[in-house]
Amino acid sequence: MPKEKYDPPDPRRCYTIMSAEDAAGGKKSHWNELEITGRVRSLSTSLWTLTHLTALHINDNNLSRIPPDIAKLPNLVYLNLSSNKLRSLPAELGNMVSLRELLLNNNLLRVLPYELGRLFQLQTLGLKGNPLSQDILNLYQEPDGTRKLLNFMLDNLAVHPEQLPQRPWITLKERDQMIPTGQFFMSDPRAQRLAVLITRLKSYKHGNNTDKYKIGLRLNKINPSRVFLQEVETEQYYTLFLETLKDRGYDGYFCPKSRAKLVSEQERKHVDGCAVFFKTEKFTLVQKHTVEFNQVAMANSEGSEVMLNRVMTKDNIGVAVLLEVNKDLFSAGMKPPQERQLLLVANAHMHWDPEYSDVKLIQTMMFLSELKSIAERASGSVTTGSPTSDPSSIPIVLCADLNSLPDSGVVEYLSDGGVAENHKDFKELRYSECLTNFNCNGKNGNSDGSITHSFQLKSAYDSNLMPYTNYTYDFKGVIDYIFFSRMHMSALGVLGPLDSQWLADNNITGCPHPHIPSDHFSLLAQLELHPPPPHPLNPLNGLHLPVHR
Repeated sequence: MPKEKYDPPDPRRCYTIMSAEDAAGGKKSHWNELEITGRVRSLSTSLWTLTHLTALHINDNNLSRIPPDIAKLPNLVYLNLSSNKLRSLPAELGNMVSLRELLLNNNLLRVLPYELGRLFQLQTLGLKGNPLSQDILNLYQEPDGTRKLLNFMLDNLAVHPEQLPQRPWITLKERDQMIPTGQFFMSDPRAQRLAVLITRLKSYKHGNNTDKYKIGLRLNKINPSRVFLQEVETEQYYTLFLETLKDRGYDGYFCPKSRAKLVSEQERKHVDGCAVFFKTEKFTLVQKHTVEFNQVAMANSEGSEVMLNRVMTKDNIGVAVLLEVNKDLFSAGMKPPQERQLLLVANAHMHWDPEYSDVKLIQTMMFLSELKSIAERASGSVTTGSPTSDPSSIPIVLCADLNSLPDSGVVEYLSDGGVAENHKDFKELRYSECLTNFNCNGKNGNSDGSITHSFQLKSAYDSNLMPYTNYTYDFKGVIDYIFFSRMHMSALGVLGPLDSQWLADNNITGCPHPHIPSDHFSLLAQLELHPPPPHPLNPLNGLHLPVHR
């Protein structure tokens, strides 16, 4: 995401003193910059009450230390500490995440606190004229040295996992002991260049043996039957995730975004995509599918310019795997289902931009339309005696970063089974002709002018169980979801949210953070799968006949 434009303070710094008449008349002054000069040796504690300040100039003084209270000025964008006698800096500087410019030139600094690595918005870091170690100077003097140095400091910041509070497990219902159900966990631990359920940002960047041990340790603790990841880089999928998870009994399927076809081999390593992992002792792979939304848009444009100009230009993808549930997954002592139990699991990452609500909604419609085709073919292979294929007979689990809030058209479409053709998220753009291609009722459409799907989906995280799944400095909200077929499954429990008070007490205004390695929080649900009812065999023709209830 491009950085916001930053305009540094005017170096001329022209000040105007309010006249006595203006002051007597009650005129208010408006200032957010402060300069302190005059070979000052210490700072007054009253300075920390000026929380409105955005720029503080305390350069060219005789300061030998800066107190930790500096972090009480959370709105500072510019801080100039150059030309003092500073030998050290407080670690609390790392909490001042609004800083864009931090000038420390011409001091006596030999080391820097690793907490500076948290300053993710910092664009200018002045370090000249300090007796810093050669390792730090070498990094700082490289092209884009400020960012490289800050990344290095964040990677090496000491982490104390015991300080991270445990997320509560929320029980939604008790398991039905009277029917042969299969239980499995599923998680959505997603991240930019991040691995599954690791507690260290460094782990995601380097992928060494220690990191693989941490992945295995967390998987052993939770032991999900399936893991869904979005924004996994191609090289990391093959060198870290697949290799490590195979040692833990998983197999996986991955596909990068469509642009991977258009870039060089070196660039392709860093193109991200979606991955699904599953426990081979519980599931057997039947089919794997990739849905490229730009290709589906082109094939269904029906002459719509906005479809070509807005939807086709986005290279998001979804992946799906059709699995056969191994019969020993069902409860001990219970009779397993007579027929093959298939399960369709899908993972997608929709376009991010809030201005493209139409694109997110259409990408979701495309994905479910493709899943419907997969399920129709699969249902025909299971119920060979059925005259028609019923896609709703195949259980489905959909995990996705939808980049859409709970009140969006995307979530309405998934939860309610459809949206109106004139839904506000379409922005009154000319899509109606091509949208009917994704309608579960086909080109004939519905009499009420809505676009529908035939899956009856329910969110595992209903009732505002998570206040946010994405937690950044400038955005906090629910945009990640786990949906499942309500006809075939129920949610027994989910992993709850991080304690908001802990986030406040630890000054965590956004993630990634050393204790929380992704800006997206993991989602974990325990789902109960009910086997299909048996079809009695007709001895006269050998066909499966429907059961009437």
